[in-house]
Amino acid sequence: MVRFVCRNFGLSDLPRRSLAPHDAPLEVLLLDIEAELSIWEERKVVWSEGAFPVAELAYHLALWLRSPVDGQKGFELDSMQAGAELIRIMGSDDGWRIGSNLTPDFWTSPVTWDVLVAELKQFDRSVREGVAAMGIEPSFIPEV
Repeated sequence: MVRFVCRNFGLSDLPRRSLAPHDAPLEVLLLDIEAELSIWEERKVVWSEGAFPVAELAYHLALWLRSPVDGQKGFELDSMQAGAELIRIMGSDDGWRIGSNLTPDFWTSPVTWDVLVAELKQFDRSVREGVAAMGIEPSFIPEV
């Protein structure tokens, strides 16, 4: 079983930009809402990043999952922040695997499409809760 875990939400640059969350443009919210993101497999951390743009990831994953055609293609988060494919989800004959260009040799064990979707929906809920706990309305992230 694969799980995404988010904790320690924060706003990286919003205060420096002298913006309040309700005044910030979408792209700023997507980049500035960060958290520690880790991917767990069989009760152990297999990948972790300390300040990851989790709102941006949740936003793009929601769009990917909402698109029936793209939903069966792979997913790559080319973050506005880093320009690299930070998170990749690729299908294979064995199932769906999650990887990252930050650690190119890392891939999770394959899971079925239904298991992947269930975990991505849980990740979406976790990000929404973290965003709301910071006092920001998470409605800028599309519904999954």
